[in-house]
Amino acid sequence: MRINARVTLFFLSFCFFNSILKAQLINTPDPLITKDSLAQEKWVDSIYSNYSLEQKLGQLFMVDIFSSGSERDFERVRSLIREQQIGGVIFSKGGPVREAKLTNEFQKLSKTPLLVGMDAEWGLAMRLDSTFALPWNMTLGAIQNNKLIEEAGAAISRHTKRLGIHINFAPVVDINTNPQNPIIGNRSFGENKFNVTQKALAFMHGMHKEGILSSAKHFPGHGDTDQDSHKTLPSISFPKERIEGVELYPYRSLIKDSLSSVMVAHLDVPALGTQEGRPTSLSKKVVTEMLRENLQFKGLIFTDALNMRGASNYDEPGEIDLAAFRAGNDILLISEDVPKSVEKLKSAYFSGLITEDRLAHSVKKILKAKYKAGLNDYKPVEEAFLYEELNGVRDQVLYENLMENAMTLIRNNKGMVPIKNLDEQKIAYVELGDDDGTVFLQQLKKYAKVDHISAEKLPQLLDKLKDYNYVIIGFHKSNDNPWKSYSFSNQELVWLHEIARENNTLLTVFASPYSILDIKSTTNIQSILEAYQNSEIAQKKAAQVIFGAIEAKGKLPVSIGIEFPEGTGYDTKSINRLSYGSPESVGMNSFKLKKIDSIVNYSIAQKMTPGAQVLVARKGKVIYSKNFGFHQYEHINPVTDTSVYDLASLTKILSTLPLVMKQVEDGIISFDTKLGEMMPVFQGTNKENIRLQDMLMHYAKLKAWIPFYVPTIDAVTKHPSTLYYNEAPNERFNTKVANDMYIRKDMQDTIIDIIAKSGLNRKKEYKYSDLPFYILKYYLEGFYGSNLNSITQNKLYKTLGANYTGYLPITRFPLDEIVPTENDKLWRGQLVHGYVHDQGAAMQGGIGGHAGLFSNANDVAKIMQTYMQGGSYGDQTYLKSKTIDKFNTCYYCNKNVRRGVGFDKPQISGGGPVCSCVSRSSFGHSGFTGTLAWADPEEEIVYIFLSNRVYPDSTNRKLIRENIRTKIQEVIYDAIDY
Repeated sequence: MRINARVTLFFLSFCFFNSILKAQLINTPDPLITKDSLAQEKWVDSIYSNYSLEQKLGQLFMVDIFSSGSERDFERVRSLIREQQIGGVIFSKGGPVREAKLTNEFQKLSKTPLLVGMDAEWGLAMRLDSTFALPWNMTLGAIQNNKLIEEAGAAISRHTKRLGIHINFAPVVDINTNPQNPIIGNRSFGENKFNVTQKALAFMHGMHKEGILSSAKHFPGHGDTDQDSHKTLPSISFPKERIEGVELYPYRSLIKDSLSSVMVAHLDVPALGTQEGRPTSLSKKVVTEMLRENLQFKGLIFTDALNMRGASNYDEPGEIDLAAFRAGNDILLISEDVPKSVEKLKSAYFSGLITEDRLAHSVKKILKAKYKAGLNDYKPVEEAFLYEELNGVRDQVLYENLMENAMTLIRNNKGMVPIKNLDEQKIAYVELGDDDGTVFLQQLKKYAKVDHISAEKLPQLLDKLKDYNYVIIGFHKSNDNPWKSYSFSNQELVWLHEIARENNTLLTVFASPYSILDIKSTTNIQSILEAYQNSEIAQKKAAQVIFGAIEAKGKLPVSIGIEFPEGTGYDTKSINRLSYGSPESVGMNSFKLKKIDSIVNYSIAQKMTPGAQVLVARKGKVIYSKNFGFHQYEHINPVTDTSVYDLASLTKILSTLPLVMKQVEDGIISFDTKLGEMMPVFQGTNKENIRLQDMLMHYAKLKAWIPFYVPTIDAVTKHPSTLYYNEAPNERFNTKVANDMYIRKDMQDTIIDIIAKSGLNRKKEYKYSDLPFYILKYYLEGFYGSNLNSITQNKLYKTLGANYTGYLPITRFPLDEIVPTENDKLWRGQLVHGYVHDQGAAMQGGIGGHAGLFSNANDVAKIMQTYMQGGSYGDQTYLKSKTIDKFNTCYYCNKNVRRGVGFDKPQISGGGPVCSCVSRSSFGHSGFTGTLAWADPEEEIVYIFLSNRVYPDSTNRKLIRENIRTKIQEVIYDAIDY
């Protein structure tokens, strides 16, 4: 009795839910109806009632055309439009301008406007040159924020709409459960039916927002086959229950949500009742009974291309088209012979195989779709500015955002990613694959010293890698299209295994996640980052994940064996290192920023400087970083990212000041500490009671500077005196000033004695002076028992990853990476190249508290960003925020002192080193050699300008007179899009 009750209850429940399901299906919307449905119906009926039989039949055909084709190809389509009055065209390979011209010509020729289609699954670039490509669906499948997928659908649709395309055959809703699938693969959102459905819905919503008709494909599901229907008829042997539960799942949701059309695939699926060897596209059971009746789909039904072998092997042209139409398809895509097919259809009409109702059903749907696409009020494609509008900044920002959100960390043993403690790491990069990984390596080098290691033989490579504690392997495969091979070679698999066996290894895969299936064992690979594609942006974003500038957020859209199931992905946190991206991503206008190029190029043309580096960061992201010109006017050595400049007085805030700030923070000294307390040499002198704060604010009556080198020049010969210099080092002359020039070792003590005994200015007022930082150099080196070079490297630069920053560049870099300064005819008698320009710092062996530091713009930005972030960077805290605020305060502004404590500040009355556009809380410094570093906490902007305006003569003040650095800063602030 209980069993019967349970059976009855189950039966009633089944009937109840089945009735609900049927009710839902019956209520599926008509996706082709517009808001002005009465006007639409009137237009459709008017057109249809005036059609001859031939015109009605012509509307069923959409023919293909390549805009890169020949005149003969174009004439074929013209003839079909004139004589067969076809309903539409589908464009394939070619270019956007050529396509626009053809579209306008074809539309003008057609009595009823043509429905124009294209396969633009990841953008027009799927078919056209000179157009934008968004990430492939597999990449999008890893993204967890489906609003981004909607934006992708909208972006592609803006492009297709701009080019006069009305229907994009997307989204692909195939659920790719077969890694060996030769035709879907990267075109699928993944293997999880729920994820695929949500992604497809979001993509479709984006399409519809922009007024483009959607098309889900390939019905009933092409995801679990290892054959290509372009070449043969793939066979699917699954039971009907599996197909309805998996492959059809996305269609149900999309149909309920106004899917515009469905494309029916050429598949052999016996479980769906197809005849043996007969493709689904020609099956009434599939097209009419399953799609139209059971799923209650009311939109357009397209065949897949009828010239594909999956269909054309079935029968002759004409017969195929007739079978497809009788099966229930509305539009016959890429018929092999339209005239012959029209005749077949016409004969079938007159013989009663095709009724008028059946014909009207499809033709009126086609006309409804044309009305919805706006073809009742057709306007030709505007050909002007087509390239520019199809390659917009907005698209670039979206692409960056999509790739950033797709990055998937599928293994992260011991928390290897993000890489921290840079001072403890020695990192190597090994490149595998057959595509270029240069951008990846360049981006890695922006964060740390990374050596590119290669060898012809594995033993040689392993030997070279012994000295490294991290090996980053980049596997780079072609990004041309999603069908390109993504497999490891046998040799690469061996090399990967051996490298991982001997080293801490991070594998970054710039290819399909299925490539990882080639690896027999991943046990020894510490971390694996799946980046999906080998585009430049993907390479940049992967490097940023590795060093913690951005987070890893993606999840695997497909399973990689049992080790990495679908959904695998470790989330990481940003550790506040600089990231890199487009201006618009942080509210800046890239077009306005291009004015910087003009200003710098003008300065080079006017010989204000031979070259320059300019960097702009906002909200922790570098959004403009460019190199201009050469190291010398003679076009010797172009300026590159690795070119290092003499920073001059930027040394004060990038080297000496952070050490002083830390001592104040730790209570070792204070603003009130006096020079006599800090250094015995000042006790009993006129500087004994000078406060640290007053000295750093240039409010201590100290002389502006002292030309220490002048007394060392022979008054008669006008050359450096042999009393002070020697051409070769020895026990007495051991401090190198320049090539073949060594100064007496006691000069260091002489300099501080001269400062101690120097006079003071009569009036206590703001007077900029180098002397405070001379003094602090001696203090800090005495306190730590080491020189500033070692102190700053160990306490700051190594942990920051500022590996281009430091003193004595000639000991660290090849000469062609060091930008020369002045041709010093007065003192050193040579081109100053690899040595500090400042004479006082040079006399100190190149290590000064006020000058001597060399760096590139990227490294300087790291230090300025550290200040802006309250003293932290890369998961390390260097200073407390309150300490920085204390030093970044103008205490004597009422006395016309524009300085903070060590930092320069904007001048209240205007002028100074920066524009009036910066905030009062901004700070930085400028340098004599033509440098500037400025940070604005209110706008979160860091601006770096490096040049060698003193080459070949420091009397060249054109850069300063024309306010080049300030003009660039004005452009930056004007580019903020509030």
